Amino acid sequence: MTDAAIADGDLIARKEGTAGIIRLNRPKAINAVTLEMFHDIDKALDVFEADPDIAVIVLEGAGERGLCAGGDIRALWESSKVKGDLGKILWRDEYILNARIKKFPKPYVAFMNGIVMGGGVGLSAHSSHRVVTEKTKLAMPEVGLGFFPDVGGTWLLSHSPGEIGTYFGLTGQTMNGPDAIHAKFADAVVPSSKLPALREALTKVASGTTAADVRKLIDGFSTGETAGPVAVQQAKIDALFSHDRMEDIIAALQRDGSDFAQATLKTLNEKSPRGMVVTLKLLRLARSARSLEECLVREYRAALEVFASDDFREGVRAAVIDKDRNPRWSPPRIEDVTPEMVAAYLAEIGADELRFP
Repeated sequence: MTDAAIADGDLIARKEGTAGIIRLNRPKAINAVTLEMFHDIDKALDVFEADPDIAVIVLEGAGERGLCAGGDIRALWESSKVKGDLGKILWRDEYILNARIKKFPKPYVAFMNGIVMGGGVGLSAHSSHRVVTEKTKLAMPEVGLGFFPDVGGTWLLSHSPGEIGTYFGLTGQTMNGPDAIHAKFADAVVPSSKLPALREALTKVASGTTAADVRKLIDGFSTGETAGPVAVQQAKIDALFSHDRMEDIIAALQRDGSDFAQATLKTLNEKSPRGMVVTLKLLRLARSARSLEECLVREYRAALEVFASDDFREGVRAAVIDKDRNPRWSPPRIEDVTPEMVAAYLAEIGADELRFP
């Protein structure tokens, strides 16, 4: 790989000064990531890790709309319809990459500007240095697709303070930059107007620069904000979402009667009942997990079950394909989601188990 490492196509990876730049380059699709892009990122990290002149990695998205709107959902939906194997292959390689980013030996800076969702969270929120802006709209809206917050989302959400992670995971609500910091998905708010100057500074850091040095550099551009509008609701969220059964969370919201509770109930009523019950179970299991990898193994088992489910195909149809926003969930009510249904998402999968290099 030369200075113009991967110069064209959906991913651009190149050396600029002492920085290894990784740019997601599908601006018309808000940089939604494909299987080939995951492979190209992995190859770029191989080269950047081995190059002693590269001190820091910078992840960014092309265009003005966002870092990444998620994975290539339409391709997954088409493969699921014909009982293909794209889900098995894509999620395996994606999750292994997520774990690699978490443990990457050089400072890895993610510019989480604009929309950051799903797979984009997996590429950025496991970074050592996570930069958000006043334009950041970060979300894990998978329950609205009959899915659950994957790409290590259960690990991240389970480390948010109190029940904030439970709230964001079940509702799919959007975090702004300061709330992303409160939820432990990000580290610093930098005004978007200052990103070019920060990027320039990162390309000039000395070889061997430590993570603490990079943090200090980023802090020099930061606003210092650490909490947004959702953080204000922390006490109420903690009380309402502390339960381990979806039925009890719904009952608590119904009893509360506040505007916040009523708006939250309306949001939850739009989600997949099965997706919510599975998500809550995975979030509670994640609290006792010892590592991101442990959560990713569990998420991979659940993802393969999702891929085979009518709920996933129906959720994607309603949100992405037909866009009628009227999914017909199976089963249609939370109380109809049986323990046996949930157990299928948690069962070991033998030779298909996720394994890390």
